Amino acid sequence: QVQLVESGGGLVQAGGSLRLSCAASGGTFSIYAMGWFRQAPGKEREFVAAINWIGANTYYADSVKARFTISRDNAKNTVYLQMDSLKPEDTAVYYCAARPGTGLSTIAANFGSWGQGTQVTVSL
Repeated sequence: QVQLVESGGGLVQAGGSLRLSCAASGGTFSIYAMGWFRQAPGKEREFVAAINWIGANTYYADSVKARFTISRDNAKNTVYLQMDSLKPEDTAVYYCAARPGTGLSTIAANFGSWGQGTQVTVSL
Protein backbone atom coordinates (compact mmCIF):
# COMPACT_ATOMS: atom_id res chain seq x y z
CA GLN A 1 0.00 0.00 0.00
CA VAL A 2 1.27 3.42 -0.88
CA GLN A 3 1.36 6.08 1.84
CA LEU A 4 0.02 9.54 1.02
CA VAL A 5 0.64 12.93 2.62
CA GLU A 6 -1.25 16.03 1.54
CA SER A 7 -0.08 19.61 1.93
CA GLY A 8 -0.93 23.09 0.69
CA GLY A 9 -4.24 23.73 2.38
CA GLY A 10 -5.04 26.95 4.16
CA LEU A 11 -7.27 29.99 4.39
CA VAL A 12 -7.96 31.99 1.23
CA GLN A 13 -10.45 34.63 0.18
CA ALA A 14 -13.13 33.89 -2.37
CA GLY A 15 -11.73 34.20 -5.87
CA GLY A 16 -8.27 33.18 -4.74
CA SER A 17 -6.17 30.14 -5.54
CA LEU A 18 -4.46 27.29 -3.74
CA ARG A 19 -2.39 24.35 -4.92
CA LEU A 20 -2.62 21.11 -3.02
CA SER A 21 0.11 18.52 -3.22
CA CYS A 22 0.01 14.85 -2.34
CA ALA A 23 3.32 13.04 -1.92
CA ALA A 24 3.35 9.26 -2.22
CA SER A 25 5.81 6.79 -0.76
CA GLY A 26 6.16 3.08 -0.22
CA GLY A 27 4.91 1.95 -3.57
CA THR A 28 5.33 2.27 -7.31
CA PHE A 29 3.49 5.56 -7.77
CA SER A 30 3.24 5.29 -11.52
CA ILE A 31 0.97 2.23 -11.38
CA TYR A 32 -1.66 4.02 -9.32
CA ALA A 33 -4.52 6.10 -10.57
CA MET A 34 -5.07 9.04 -8.23
CA GLY A 35 -8.02 11.04 -7.02
CA TRP A 36 -8.95 13.99 -4.86
CA PHE A 37 -12.02 13.95 -2.64
CA ARG A 38 -13.36 16.43 -0.11
CA GLN A 39 -15.58 16.41 2.92
CA ALA A 40 -17.32 19.45 4.33
CA PRO A 41 -18.70 19.52 7.90
CA GLY A 42 -21.92 17.57 8.16
CA LYS A 43 -21.64 16.26 4.61
CA GLU A 44 -20.51 13.05 3.00
CA ARG A 45 -17.14 12.74 1.29
CA GLU A 46 -17.47 13.68 -2.36
CA PHE A 47 -15.41 13.19 -5.49
CA VAL A 48 -13.49 16.18 -6.80
CA ALA A 49 -11.06 15.06 -9.51
CA ALA A 50 -9.23 11.99 -10.81
CA ILE A 51 -6.28 11.25 -13.05
CA ASN A 52 -5.07 8.04 -14.61
CA TRP A 53 -1.65 6.50 -14.09
CA ILE A 54 0.18 8.48 -16.75
CA GLY A 55 -1.80 11.70 -16.54
CA ALA A 56 -3.34 11.38 -19.98
CA ASN A 57 -6.93 11.22 -18.73
CA THR A 58 -8.62 13.39 -16.13
CA TYR A 59 -12.15 13.76 -14.82
CA TYR A 60 -13.80 16.40 -12.65
CA ALA A 61 -16.92 16.88 -10.62
CA ASP A 62 -19.26 19.35 -12.27
CA SER A 63 -18.93 21.68 -9.29
CA VAL A 64 -15.20 22.22 -9.89
CA LYS A 65 -14.92 21.81 -13.65
CA ALA A 66 -13.03 24.69 -15.32
CA ARG A 67 -11.79 25.92 -11.91
CA PHE A 68 -9.69 23.02 -10.63
CA THR A 69 -6.90 21.14 -12.42
CA ILE A 70 -5.47 17.78 -11.39
CA SER A 71 -1.99 16.80 -12.53
CA ARG A 72 0.79 14.44 -11.54
CA ASP A 73 4.55 14.18 -11.72
CA ASN A 74 5.52 10.52 -11.59
CA ALA A 75 9.20 11.40 -11.29
CA LYS A 76 8.39 13.19 -8.01
CA ASN A 77 5.72 10.71 -6.85
CA THR A 78 3.34 13.62 -6.44
CA VAL A 79 -0.16 14.53 -7.53
CA TYR A 80 -1.42 18.11 -7.50
CA LEU A 81 -4.74 19.90 -7.37
CA GLN A 82 -4.63 23.48 -8.62
CA MET A 83 -7.69 25.29 -7.34
CA ASP A 84 -8.62 28.64 -8.88
CA SER A 85 -11.62 30.93 -8.49
CA LEU A 86 -12.30 29.42 -5.10
CA LYS A 87 -15.74 29.77 -3.56
CA PRO A 88 -16.89 29.49 0.06
CA GLU A 89 -18.65 26.25 -0.84
CA ASP A 90 -15.24 24.74 -1.66
CA THR A 91 -14.45 24.81 2.07
CA ALA A 92 -13.70 21.24 3.17
CA VAL A 93 -11.02 18.81 4.17
CA TYR A 94 -9.38 17.61 0.97
CA TYR A 95 -8.07 14.06 0.70
CA CYS A 96 -5.95 12.43 -1.95
CA ALA A 97 -6.38 8.76 -2.68
CA ALA A 98 -4.59 6.08 -4.67
CA ARG A 99 -6.12 3.26 -6.66
CA PRO A 100 -4.03 0.35 -7.95
CA GLY A 101 -4.38 0.11 -11.70
CA THR A 102 -4.14 2.37 -14.67
CA GLY A 103 -7.73 3.56 -15.11
CA LEU A 104 -9.24 6.47 -13.25
CA SER A 105 -12.26 6.19 -10.95
CA THR A 106 -14.65 8.60 -9.26
CA ILE A 107 -15.82 6.14 -6.59
CA ALA A 108 -14.23 6.38 -3.16
CA ALA A 109 -14.62 2.67 -2.47
CA ASN A 110 -12.30 1.91 -5.38
CA PHE A 111 -9.39 3.69 -3.70
CA GLY A 112 -7.34 1.66 -1.23
CA SER A 113 -4.96 4.28 0.14
CA TRP A 114 -5.87 7.66 1.63
CA GLY A 115 -4.00 10.60 3.04
CA GLN A 116 -4.83 12.30 6.31
CA GLY A 117 -6.43 15.30 4.63
CA THR A 118 -5.67 19.00 4.44
CA GLN A 119 -8.08 21.77 5.40
CA VAL A 120 -9.13 24.33 2.81
CA THR A 121 -11.15 27.29 4.04
CA VAL A 122 -12.51 29.90 1.65
CA SER A 123 -13.80 33.11 3.21
CA LEU A 124 -16.05 35.76 1.71
